[in-house]
Amino acid sequence: MQEKDRKRLRWAAVLTGIFLVVEALGGYLSHSLSLLSDSGHMMTDLLAMLLSLLAVTVASRPATDRKTYGFYRLEILTALVNGTVLVLVSLYLLYEAARRLFHPEPVAADLMLSVAVLGLLANLAGIALLSPSRRNLNVRGVLLHVLGDAFSSLGVIAGAVVMKLTGWFQADGIISLVIGFVILLGAVRLMREACDILLEAAPSGIVLPDLSQAMQSVEGVVDIHDLHVWSITSGMPALSGHVVVKDGFLSNSDHLLNGIKRVLEERFGIFHTTLQLESERYVEVGDIHLSGKDS
Repeated sequence: MQEKDRKRLRWAAVLTGIFLVVEALGGYLSHSLSLLSDSGHMMTDLLAMLLSLLAVTVASRPATDRKTYGFYRLEILTALVNGTVLVLVSLYLLYEAARRLFHPEPVAADLMLSVAVLGLLANLAGIALLSPSRRNLNVRGVLLHVLGDAFSSLGVIAGAVVMKLTGWFQADGIISLVIGFVILLGAVRLMREACDILLEAAPSGIVLPDLSQAMQSVEGVVDIHDLHVWSITSGMPALSGHVVVKDGFLSNSDHLLNGIKRVLEERFGIFHTTLQLESERYVEVGDIHLSGKDS
């Protein structure tokens, strides 16, 4: 994560912390469970931001003899924690929404509406701060938190307007159900992406047979085997593989190697590569995994 991303996270955390207190006070004074729940949701946003800032600070530490890739995966672990918290929050919101449908309570709709509008403006400011860094999986997790809270604020606003005009307090529960499902779907998607990285799945958009074929298009390459591609962290793909080379080309291995690396960088955006060049007569010791022909 770049320094500008960290600055955006810090500003978003400050903004969220301020409006968390505002919404909690507004919920208490207006007797609005919706606002109190929304402030609790903001608290999870703040927790996610603080966890993310801690993770990227640790992740920036240099690699060691034992942690040879450094600490990049801490960002992914934090994203997974954020996703888990989002699932729990969404399930709580669904529970609360169902409860309010059967046990509605009167609230001070005017105060509730005013505070909810301020909360929505804070959410929109947070979204604007974080959106330029959304390619980072960790920031995307925080952004999902803030987006979920923005939906929650919209629901609170809509519920306040309906209750103010009609006195129908069940509207708050119905809107909260929709918000809960939206947050749950986003959280599951985030957790799936984080798990894919931890399981070293091929990055999204990279098809292994296409990758192998592109590498074999370089003059002098006969075959590819033991080809693996994964992500060290979000936006940082890595690749390793064995390259079988025609006789006569191994004498100019540097040129051949740079040709393959150029294809990988320009066509697939893979800059971290480890390639083993082999002659056609080379006999592999041990098993051969994932050959280029059947990948």
